[in-house]
Amino acid sequence: MTRLTVETDNEWTKRKIKSALNIETELLKKAVQKCELKLDQFEKKYGKLDRDSLYGKIDDMELIEWEGEKETSLRLQEKLASLEEISFEYK
Repeated sequence: MTRLTVETDNEWTKRKIKSALNIETELLKKAVQKCELKLDQFEKKYGKLDRDSLYGKIDDMELIEWEGEKETSLRLQEKLASLEEISFEYK
């Protein structure tokens, strides 16, 4: 868990900090959804996926794209989880 302590009595500053994190969270959610959509389309085309079952059966560039989307999705989800666990404390 991450705790963010902000020492200010300026309400505008408090709102801006929280707003910036909320905007970043929303952007990450949209990016994850975009990756998941691409992965879903790929799965509809080729069925349940794992590297071993795809290797040699599909174009190498498609395999690389699938692996990249999978890795990107995982990294984005980690970043999203990190932002979503932040709690605010104002002093």
